[in-house]
Amino acid sequence: MQNIKTNVPWWLRISSKLVLSRLPIAYALWERLALFKHGEMDDPSYAYRIFIQYFERFKQHYQRQADFLNQPQQDSPKEFVTLEMGPGDSLASGMISWAFGGSASYLVDVGDFASKDIETYRVMADFVVQKGLPAPDIQTFKSIEELLDCCSITYLTSGLSSLRTIPDRSVDFIWSHGVLGLVRKAEFLDTLRELRRIIRDTGVCSHKIGFTDAYYELNSLRFPEPIWESDFMALSGFYTNRIKYSQMLELFRQANFEVEVLEIDRLPELPISRSKISKEFQHISDEELCISSVSVLLKPI
Repeated sequence: MQNIKTNVPWWLRISSKLVLSRLPIAYALWERLALFKHGEMDDPSYAYRIFIQYFERFKQHYQRQADFLNQPQQDSPKEFVTLEMGPGDSLASGMISWAFGGSASYLVDVGDFASKDIETYRVMADFVVQKGLPAPDIQTFKSIEELLDCCSITYLTSGLSSLRTIPDRSVDFIWSHGVLGLVRKAEFLDTLRELRRIIRDTGVCSHKIGFTDAYYELNSLRFPEPIWESDFMALSGFYTNRIKYSQMLELFRQANFEVEVLEIDRLPELPISRSKISKEFQHISDEELCISSVSVLLKPI
């Protein structure tokens, strides 16, 4: 599948998704064909590795908070509440959070994409047990609702509207992996402000944000703003909000977050001729356009 994506011209990939996204076909079939798949969190090893990557940052923040408040050190926080933005095809992160002592978790997406196949989560539970952690006794579960109740998982599927239902200062740790770049541009600052409202004063957010398009290129920059931000384009399975690095940092600050940049990844060279880029992006330097992703910590201020 990756070879197909590499060899097919960008314009044909986009045109195909524009057509395919409008066919009356269930998401589950697109997922099996890997045409509109929402991440890889249905793979237990991948889900565990990604969760640990972000959870370790939360633990470090928690331990620094304990030092600052002159409190006894603990290896790991207890009874914490997490929120994952964009869980995609799986509810696995809620199970893993529970296994590490989380008291509750919110999984917030823009649609009901997560697998409801209980066998998927039995495999995840077995993997967690192999890591020496507790897991729910899924063998006795008959429905996904039993899993959600057991692990205190709240699965919400209306994006920004869902965030608005979560109580003020109720979450200790918010994280996302490649999701913030997919939030509609018109909703981006409002989304950040909701995250700021939700996070506890002692909490922290950890995000990895991609700045390329769905194929790790910059072909999205060819399109003028009115075309790209139209529902016709944005709801076709390849949307990114095209908010670039410096603007992203400024929006974090506008939402009252202190920003710590942990890591910046770059493309070796600009993958598109400047003459092909829409005028809205002509003022941005090659150096900034070549930033492919960034990892940040956001602390409430």
